[in-house]
Amino acid sequence: MPADTGRGDTGHGDGGPRDTGPWDGDHGNRGRGMPRTLAEELRTRPDDALAALLRARPDLLSPVPNDLTQLATRAGTRASVVRAVERLDRFALQTAEALAVAPDPCPYETLRDLLTGDEGAEEAAGQRDARRAREADGAGDVQGPDAASPLGPATPSSPPSGTDAALGAEERAAIAAELPRAVATLRDQALVWGGDDRLRLVRTARELLAPSPTSPSPTGLGPTVQEATSGMSPGRLQELLAGAGLPPTHDPVTAVATLAELFQDRARMAALLDGAPAGAAGVLSKLTWGPPYGEASVASPTPPVGWLLDRGLLLPSGPRNVVLPREVALHLRHGRAHRAPEPLAPPLSPTAEHDPQAVDNTAAGQAFTALATVEELLGQWETAGPPVLRAGGLSVRDLKRATVTLDVAEPVAAFWIELAYAAGLVASDGETDERYAPTPAYDDWLRLPAEERWARLAAAWLPATRTAGLVGGRDNRGRTLAALGPDLDRSPAPEVRRRVLELLATLPPGAAATPDVVLTRLRWERPTSHRGAPASAGAAPGASSPSGSAASAVSPIGSIPSAASPTREDLRSRLARWAVAEAEMLGITGRGALSSHGRALLERHPDEPPAARSDIASAHAARLLAPLLPEPLDHVLLQADLTAVAPGPLERPLAETLGILADVESKGGATVYRFTPESVRRALDAGRTADDVHTFLAAHSRTPVPQPLTYLVNDVARKHGRLRIGTASAYLRCDDDALLAEILADRRSAGLRLRRLAPTVLAAQAPPDTLLEGLRAMGYAPAAESAEGDVLVSRPEAQRTPPRTPPVPVPEGPPVADATLLGAAVRAIRAGDLAATAPHKPAAASGAGSGPDAGAGSGAGSRSGGGAGSRPGSGARSGAAAGGDRLPRTTSADTLATMQAAALTGSNVWIGYVNANGAATQRVIAPVRVEGGFVTAYDHTADEVRTYPLHRITGAAELAEDAT
Repeated sequence: MPADTGRGDTGHGDGGPRDTGPWDGDHGNRGRGMPRTLAEELRTRPDDALAALLRARPDLLSPVPNDLTQLATRAGTRASVVRAVERLDRFALQTAEALAVAPDPCPYETLRDLLTGDEGAEEAAGQRDARRAREADGAGDVQGPDAASPLGPATPSSPPSGTDAALGAEERAAIAAELPRAVATLRDQALVWGGDDRLRLVRTARELLAPSPTSPSPTGLGPTVQEATSGMSPGRLQELLAGAGLPPTHDPVTAVATLAELFQDRARMAALLDGAPAGAAGVLSKLTWGPPYGEASVASPTPPVGWLLDRGLLLPSGPRNVVLPREVALHLRHGRAHRAPEPLAPPLSPTAEHDPQAVDNTAAGQAFTALATVEELLGQWETAGPPVLRAGGLSVRDLKRATVTLDVAEPVAAFWIELAYAAGLVASDGETDERYAPTPAYDDWLRLPAEERWARLAAAWLPATRTAGLVGGRDNRGRTLAALGPDLDRSPAPEVRRRVLELLATLPPGAAATPDVVLTRLRWERPTSHRGAPASAGAAPGASSPSGSAASAVSPIGSIPSAASPTREDLRSRLARWAVAEAEMLGITGRGALSSHGRALLERHPDEPPAARSDIASAHAARLLAPLLPEPLDHVLLQADLTAVAPGPLERPLAETLGILADVESKGGATVYRFTPESVRRALDAGRTADDVHTFLAAHSRTPVPQPLTYLVNDVARKHGRLRIGTASAYLRCDDDALLAEILADRRSAGLRLRRLAPTVLAAQAPPDTLLEGLRAMGYAPAAESAEGDVLVSRPEAQRTPPRTPPVPVPEGPPVADATLLGAAVRAIRAGDLAATAPHKPAAASGAGSGPDAGAGSGAGSRSGGGAGSRPGSGARSGAAAGGDRLPRTTSADTLATMQAAALTGSNVWIGYVNANGAATQRVIAPVRVEGGFVTAYDHTADEVRTYPLHRITGAAELAEDAT
């Protein structure tokens, strides 16, 4: 890359900042018009730039600020700044961190040098690094406890080639090329303001990212010499100057400045360090990349530490604590704030290539399996729904039952349960003995085509904040998190899911990427959200010292756990891994690659109403999925071993009847059903006759009905109903008195408390259903009968909850406003700012009369700092802003005259208005018509035409010409 050739009138040189925005602004402007506050700079931005700010930081719109001053104030609050910083990518964050340790304000060139380091330092750096490495074993006793950044532990970057060498030309060129984008990002989000020669980080961001007395900044840098020597005696300062070979000074301020100047002079510092004793370089190397705080005996230090303390290269921060000054650390780092700046996002390289059609077919097959799984789960729950725990949620025992029913692992079963809940297909019934059951929406869902049913599930999964992956874990109080429980909402989940799929969508069709590749990219895009266990800001991973050496006692405050140390993965990383797995189970991806219908699901449709965008994307995805789904079959293959094989998905009536007549034995590409005496009896209990069963099997089998199956059906049917049960509590009757005698003699019937009433009738003290189950357990096949002697058809009753709405996602913050709302908000803020800051003509100049009210109006005009000659936003707040939000005051006659004149000339007027509730406000209006005691005008604040009663207007003042 060519060398920097300097900056011209625009403030842009080779490698310098590019055009950072559409507004003219004061970037690079060294003239009089440079903004002095963030609010003043916001006033220079065009409407689309303000809308971009509000879109990037939607919390600033809750509620809509009254004016730009309030917007700037809100943008500087701690909560809002933290939220904005957490959304920065790694290089934008590193840029902000560099600004936090730079002078305030900071020229663009200084910022660039903090990120690229000293140019041409590679050769000298290699020699110094080699010497420091050799002397590491001689380090003195400097060690200490952990310390953390205000935003959480910094995530260090891997050092280049395992050394601390200066960056190469290519790395510096990449940083210089990407730095304008990073600065523009910070400017767009109102985290940085000012011209290129006076970049300012907002105060709250500086407080978050700069070093504090007890912790370093995320860069690993500590306090400056001035900050570290605050409170040091003048005599001690002179001793430091003498130790460093500097002449004495007359005052402490000059002494500190002289010492700092020495540390910032690369040549003089190199000469000073060349005379350091053995071990001193090792001590410095342990603190160079942070944290810069350590423990050492200040009163009786070891020779290397004492030499450093005598020259101010280490400064005491307590009786047994020392700190490495920022200027010294920057020299040792070759001028870099970060060990390894990362200007470029890690490439998202595919790890496998598949045929796109194969990917779509695989995803479609899994989508159909997802539908069958949800149907199977809720089909089980519609007759025997699990109870709701007292604290809410599903018990561990019922979750295990679901895993057996679905033949999946517990985490997978929890996912399907939560997915059905998110889609509004299952809920609690609200009864006294509360249970989970399908909702009426489940019946509507069943009637939809398969592709639309899948689209409903996918559309429910994508924005859901409930996180099934947390099931089985522990909350902050050590309680187990239950499926369908109240503590599973995680606000970042929807954003992470969508971003994972969007990254997969950037790959060519059929290309797959592993979760680790996706995670690497996500961690670059949102580094502060992926910070886990406390880590040093700059310690090299895997760095170690020889056992037993002095260097082993030289440890910075804070350390990186080794690769073997157990570390808990952060929430966003786990959410990303779960998103990859869940997308595969749901059929959005296939073989790790995004399917065509998965891509359609991500479509934004910005021109459509917000409420319809998801429906449009889901409908498109359903249309793409429809031809890929397998056609339901109307037949099975009956086999002689009493099994039936369904070679594919079955039509719903066939699947429902076969599910009653046989038990599912195995699933997969084909489903295997097994006929047993119990399953055949279940069909007979449901009202089928033997002839019905034979007809059904013959009609739906592509193979002849095997004789063993015919014999099984006939045998069960012959025994079915021979015994009849009624109520005595219950009775048992049978035409075969020998069979009744056999039952009475069986010891297993003792619990039923049977007694003979007649040769063919037994009475029981057990309820009919208990008697029925007891006899079946003994191997008999009784049938229940009504009071009239008719056989009762017993089939489980399908339960439904009252109508329920799906769970509402818990947003991470205020939603991003659409273009219409953003435009209205910007107009309202502009109008409010105009009312608060625009200068207006004194009442006398606009025809106002004399008297107390007129004097008040004139006074308001003078507060603008020069009346009509003042500039908008030129320092002192004009009008109401400077006068404690006082309303303009004029007489009724003067107000009427001002309105009539403004209606004729089409000019804007600043008014005070009191509504029917007595609330007083300031407004900027453009009168259109004045008649009958009313003023019809366009209200800039409300962005609409309104009518105002003249008697409610407290006063009016015409705006100065340069305010409009």
